Amino acid sequence: MAAYLAIWGLFTLGLFIGTFRLSVALQVVFGTLTLLFFMLAIEHLAPVNTRYKHLTGFEGIFCGLSAIYAGIAQVLNEVYGRTLLPLGLVKK
Repeated sequence: MAAYLAIWGLFTLGLFIGTFRLSVALQVVFGTLTLLFFMLAIEHLAPVNTRYKHLTGFEGIFCGLSAIYAGIAQVLNEVYGRTLLPLGLVKK
C-alpha cells in the first residue's frame, strides 16, 4: 500500500510542478495533495503515533477544502466572466 501511495505522490508532485504557471490556488491544492500522499505512505511504512495520524487527517481536510474552493472559484469566475473568488493567477 505504501508503494502505491508513494507512486501517486510522485505523480502528484509532477502535476504540482506544472501548477507554477497556473494559479496559487492550484499550487495549494496540488502541494497539499503531494504532502498528503507522502504522509499516508509514511503512516503505512512505519509505526506512528496518534498525533501523526490526526495531523495527516487535518492535512487531508485542508487539502479537500482548498480543492473545493479552487473548483468553485474557477467555475464561478468563468461563468460570470470576472473574478468573484480570487485564484491568485500567475503572470506568465
